[in-house]
Amino acid sequence: MSYLNKITSPTLLLDEKICRANLKRMADKAARHDMKLVPHFKTAQSHQIGEWAKEYGITEVTASSIKMAEYLCGQGWENIHIAFPFNPLEIPRLNKIAAHQSISVQLINATTAQMLVDQLEHKVGFFIEIDAGYGRTGVEVTDFGLIEEILRIASHSDKLYFKGFYLHAGHSYYMPDIPALYEQTRNALSMLKHKYISEYPNLVTRTGDTPGCAVMEDFGDIDEMGPGNFVFYDLMQSTLGGCDKTDIAVAMAVPVVDIKKDRKEILIHGGGVHFAKDVLIDEDGNKNFGEVVLLNETGWTIPEHRSYLKSISQEHGIIKASDELLATVKVGDLLGILPIHSCMTADCMGAYLGLDGKWIDHAEGL
Repeated sequence: MSYLNKITSPTLLLDEKICRANLKRMADKAARHDMKLVPHFKTAQSHQIGEWAKEYGITEVTASSIKMAEYLCGQGWENIHIAFPFNPLEIPRLNKIAAHQSISVQLINATTAQMLVDQLEHKVGFFIEIDAGYGRTGVEVTDFGLIEEILRIASHSDKLYFKGFYLHAGHSYYMPDIPALYEQTRNALSMLKHKYISEYPNLVTRTGDTPGCAVMEDFGDIDEMGPGNFVFYDLMQSTLGGCDKTDIAVAMAVPVVDIKKDRKEILIHGGGVHFAKDVLIDEDGNKNFGEVVLLNETGWTIPEHRSYLKSISQEHGIIKASDELLATVKVGDLLGILPIHSCMTADCMGAYLGLDGKWIDHAEGL
């Protein structure tokens, strides 16, 4: 039976072949630059996709929360890194994980470092997160006083050990000059590496944004890359130049519930609770919450004439349709929508339907 026959409500489809190709491409790129790929699983959040990743030499993963780290435990990962400033209220949960899984956390202040020193029961590694221009979180790249205070506090514990420096250049999502931004990243991590490597000869440096990792070819002496979105990609990444639309591995299958030909609009069952509300604005000021693809027995095709999701509410979505789409679509049909932000869409949906008709697990659902 076709996977299409299983769909009666909004369903997130996953094309395994495209996903595997994305994994392989980034793994090959990391190898080409003599870097280790430690993908951020905030996007995939799936045991099954983790098994695919292992086939391309991936042995460690990153999580965005302790809840996600708990989900990823027991899957054979050499290490799980929580890439979020560690919440000291979760030390008891961290102790439970660390009893049977190699794990590392991210530190940005001395208070949390001291609480870990006082309360850890098992060995836990840590990265110091560095801010070199993003401005969201992290220790300022030149704040050596804070860096060394964290290192000094950790040195009083036989449980908390330093792994290196982590830098997420998240402003690559909205700064057009990614090469200039990556020069900041390379320079910041190189400076810190050379400053501290004599005292910590095993320290590593890691960077993690998908736009930069997908586009750049000059990583300097950065040791590891940890992008996440590349596993699926999405329209935002396509707009940034990190992928083609044909590299997007997920599409939301949505039922058509009404058609207004006079307005060139199609009403679908599919809204904010399915897609989240990430949006792109085109040069004419039009909002784009996703773009239509045509579903078939083997996946989907990108139509020559663009139709896009112009507005969404909780359960509703309205497509601005091309004449070609209006000429063929009927109430009760299924359309596919490429998401703006696949991470959020996957988190909303909590499961994937493969093109073979089998469900693929997600941390928030199956």
